[in-house]
Amino acid sequence: MATLNVPQNGQAMKGKSRTRKSAPSVDLTAMVDLAFLLITFFMLTTSLSKSQAMEIAKPVTEVPGQPYPASRTLTLVLGKGDQIMWYKGEPGKSEPYKTTFSAIHKVLNQNRQGIAQTHGNDPSKFMIVIIKPTEKSTYKNFVDALDEMKISDVKSYLIDDGGLLDNEELLMKNFGLL
Repeated sequence: MATLNVPQNGQAMKGKSRTRKSAPSVDLTAMVDLAFLLITFFMLTTSLSKSQAMEIAKPVTEVPGQPYPASRTLTLVLGKGDQIMWYKGEPGKSEPYKTTFSAIHKVLNQNRQGIAQTHGNDPSKFMIVIIKPTEKSTYKNFVDALDEMKISDVKSYLIDDGGLLDNEELLMKNFGLL
């Protein structure tokens, strides 16, 4: 049983005897029970934040590689130090660029608008982004790239973790990203 004891501060006066009064006591059992009931109630009725998952569908490995139209393809190669090398079209035939994750949103939007203008704003001719993580890139960079696909409303993107092509590897070394 929980009790609250209040000490007596009074002293008997000289020559006079005082009758001792019993100290008032308060039983706190009911209050403690109520507090735990309320805590339990609020813990059980509160909804915790639900995790948000992004669905990633990797291509089936039995299907042979399909050629992607170079006029609509943008390749992002993730490198070390939160850096990205990107190029439009085929590797070796187009000029590569180096950028950071803070500027990739602008790059994606500009290329999406350029591809739409090239193909006469045909909705079936959307931009295809190929994401290639390297051994030097971090998991955080990979997740940031996937988040950016969702934010930039890229309709079609794929993850190519089969390794870099020879000319991509050479370009990455030239940029100092490997």
